[in-house]
Amino acid sequence: MLLLRPPGVYPAQGDTALLAESLAREGPLRGVRCLDLGTGSGAIALAAASRGARVTAVDVSWLALATAGANAWLHRCRIRLRHGDLTGPVRGRRFDLVLSNPPYVPAERPGSRRRGVARAWDAGPDGRLLLDRICREAPGLLARGGVLLVVQSSLADVRATVRALERAGLRAEVVARRRQRFGPVMTARAVWFESRGLIDPGVREEELAVIRGARPA
Repeated sequence: MLLLRPPGVYPAQGDTALLAESLAREGPLRGVRCLDLGTGSGAIALAAASRGARVTAVDVSWLALATAGANAWLHRCRIRLRHGDLTGPVRGRRFDLVLSNPPYVPAERPGSRRRGVARAWDAGPDGRLLLDRICREAPGLLARGGVLLVVQSSLADVRATVRALERAGLRAEVVARRRQRFGPVMTARAVWFESRGLIDPGVREEELAVIRGARPA
């Protein structure tokens, strides 16, 4: 799928593809109420909307929302765009499907100092600044029988996500994994990752994982 992606907006990459593949295994989506948290270019929102889902896409970046809207127009898909911080713009609503490819790259700078395009990947020293919030907040947005799909790196502790979703009352499991070489951002931080014990010396690859959390019907 051809997507517009101006500088400053997270491009569709390997994590996007892995999440889209997991979404494709969720069965028919026509009429499904779907939420995309941190939509970026809108790639995942469009993957759901193109299959008939009624999609609401949220992002804290006005540029990202404008890009997602332009891509929706380009592909003749209808999505509702909401500006705000994660679940804030949709608090009190319920969805059958919640999707997220959040920032998950460990960063030396505190989360409060995230700036510019780095907001699309920087996620605090342990990579869990947004993941922990999603685990706390997203389950409350799920309708009965609803499903959450979230993608992250192994450097941000996949097991911690599974445990957090289980504590929130969801049935949680890893449904997809894929190894990939570090891109420029991860490569630039590799020595720091080594110093933190996040990777073994000389390792320059990560494992991506999609975690599925299901609310009982």
